[in-house]
Amino acid sequence: MYLFRRFLEAVTGPLVFCVMCASAVMAGTSNSLMDISTDGTLLVCSNRDNGSISVIDLTRHQKTREVNVGHLPEGVSFLGDTHTVAVAVYAEDRVDFVDTNTGQLVGSTDVFDEPYGVVSNRSGSHVYVTLDYPGQIVEIDAESRQINRTFDAGAFARGIAIAEDARRLYVTNYYTAQLLAIDLETGDQIDEWTGTSYDNLCRQVVLNPHREKAYLPHLQSRTTIAHGAGSIFPYVAVVNTGEGAERRRRRIKMDSFNGAQVTSNPWEIAVSPDGSRLYVVFSGTNDLYVSKILDDDYWEIEFERHVRLGHNPRAVRVAPDSKTFYVYNALDFNVVAYDAETIEPIATIGVCESKLSDEVLTGKRLFYAALQPMSGRHWISCSSCHPDGDPDGRTWQNPEGLRNTQALFGMAWTHPIHWSADRDEVQDFEHTIRGDLMQGRGLINGEVHASLEEPNSGLSAALDALAAYSNTHEFTLSPYAKTGLSEAAERGRELFFSEETRCATCHSGPFFTDSTTKQLHDVGTGNADESEKMAPAYDTPTLLGIYRTAPYLHHGMATTLEDVLTTQNPNDLHGKTSQLAADQVDDLVAFLKSLPYEDPQIAAQAAGLRRVEP
Repeated sequence: MYLFRRFLEAVTGPLVFCVMCASAVMAGTSNSLMDISTDGTLLVCSNRDNGSISVIDLTRHQKTREVNVGHLPEGVSFLGDTHTVAVAVYAEDRVDFVDTNTGQLVGSTDVFDEPYGVVSNRSGSHVYVTLDYPGQIVEIDAESRQINRTFDAGAFARGIAIAEDARRLYVTNYYTAQLLAIDLETGDQIDEWTGTSYDNLCRQVVLNPHREKAYLPHLQSRTTIAHGAGSIFPYVAVVNTGEGAERRRRRIKMDSFNGAQVTSNPWEIAVSPDGSRLYVVFSGTNDLYVSKILDDDYWEIEFERHVRLGHNPRAVRVAPDSKTFYVYNALDFNVVAYDAETIEPIATIGVCESKLSDEVLTGKRLFYAALQPMSGRHWISCSSCHPDGDPDGRTWQNPEGLRNTQALFGMAWTHPIHWSADRDEVQDFEHTIRGDLMQGRGLINGEVHASLEEPNSGLSAALDALAAYSNTHEFTLSPYAKTGLSEAAERGRELFFSEETRCATCHSGPFFTDSTTKQLHDVGTGNADESEKMAPAYDTPTLLGIYRTAPYLHHGMATTLEDVLTTQNPNDLHGKTSQLAADQVDDLVAFLKSLPYEDPQIAAQAAGLRRVEP
C-alpha cells in the first residue's frame, strides 16, 4: 500500500490520492468501545456500568437513544455502511445486533464465553468477535446471526482488526500483548509478533489505513520490582505487518514521550482516516496524546499535543473526514467532541445516567486513578493489576515473596485478603497507597492503624468508598456449566467432596474456601520459593472462576489445574491426589473448570453468611 501511494502521488499528485483515501474509509476496522458510521452521522458507545449502548447524532451532537443490551457490554461495530451495530455483551456471552435508527434489537448470537472485540468486513456481511476466554475468534453471518467458523487465537484474545482487503485478521492476546495474524481464507495463524516477557494488558490493535503498520496500547509489568517507579510502564507498540519487514516491532515509552510527563494505563488508540495522526487515551492519568504519524520506520510518531480529559477515558474515535475526534470518559458518562485542528472541545454529550451509588462511583474513580492522593509517581493505579476486577495474569516478586495476582470477584464474601491473610478489610490497603508501590498521600487524614488490628474503616469517606467499589465484583457462571455439569464434572464432583481426596476440607462452603475462618494452611508450596519471608502457610483462595485465572498457587508455579493436582502436590499436602488415575485427574479438573455452576451468593445467604458491607 505504501509503494502504491508513492506511485499515485508521483503520477497524479496528492489531491487524487486524498480523494481515494476518503472513499476507502469504513467503520469498525478495529475494536473499540465506540464506533462511527461510515457516513459520519452516528456514533455508538457501550456503557459497561449501565449495561447499555448509546446512540449519538453527530450532526447535532445529541444523544438520540440508549438501548439496554445486558451485563457488561464491551466492543461495538457498525456493519459495513449500515446503521446496524454488533455489540459484545461480555458477561452474558452474547453478541447483540441493534438497529440504531429505531433502537430495536434485531438479533442475537450466543457464544462460548466473554466476547470482547468486534469488527465487521466492508460489506457488513460478516462480523468477527474475539472471545477473551478461551482465546478464540468467531465469524458470525450478519444476516442469519449464525456462527460460521471459530478460529483459535492464542490465549485471552481481546484486540481485533480486519485488513482493508478482508484477507487477514490481527488479534492481540491480553496478558502478553502478542499480536497474531489470521488468514481469513483458511483460518490459520500465519504470523505473530511477540514483545518482551513483561508486556501485559493489551486490549486493542489499530491498523494504519495507508501503511502496513499496526499500533497496540499496552503495559509493561516488571514483576521483579515492587516499586512505583519501576514496576508498571505505559507503551505503544508499533508493528510492521508487511512481509519481509526488518524492524518488526518497536515499543514507544509513553511515560517519557512528552518530556517528564508520566501517563498511566493506555486503554485505546485511534488513527485518523487520513493516516496523519494517532490518538492515545490513558485511563489512569486521564490524559490524551495527539501525535503526528511519521513515515520513517524509526521514530514512528511525534508528539503534538497533550489534552486533559475527564474521569477514566476508555475510548477514542476519529470522524471519517479526520476533522473531529471523540473521547469517551467512562466514569463521567459522557463523550466529548474535539476539533482536530485546534484540539479544543466543541461539544460534551451525556451518554447515560450512572447506575452506581455516589459512594461506589467515587471509589471506582479512585481505583482507576494513578494520581494523587492514590499514586505519587503516576505510573500505577489499583487497576494496573486488577482491571475491572480481573487479575493481570502475573506473579509478582513482593517483599514477602512471590505473590500471584488474585481476582477481586467474590472478595466481599471471602475476607481476610491476600495469600498471607494480612488484610482483614479493604481499608487496610491505605498502607499500599502510602507505601513504596504507589507512593500516594493516602486517603486517611492522620495515622493509619496496623492491618489486622483496629479498623481503618470509618476513618475516611474516600477510603470507605474505595472499599465499597472493590467489594462490588461478582462472579459469572462458568461457561463449562451452562447446561449443568457434564458427566466428567459429576464424577469430579464426587471425587472433590470425597474423604479420599479431602479437597473440600479447606475449599468448603458456597465460595469453596474456609478463608473466613482465618485459618492458614501449609500445602507444601512455601519452600519452593527461596525469597519467601513469611511462614509457608497461606489463606485458602476461592476456586470459583478458577478456569480462567492461571497461573495457580501463591507463587504461580502451577501453569495448569493438572499441575496443581500432580506436579505441584508431590506430598499430598494439598489434598490427597497422588493415588488418582489420569482419567480421575481429568474428571477433577472438569469439575473445577465448572465452578461456579450456580450463584454462590444465594447459597451463602441461605447459610447465614454475611457479605462485607461499606
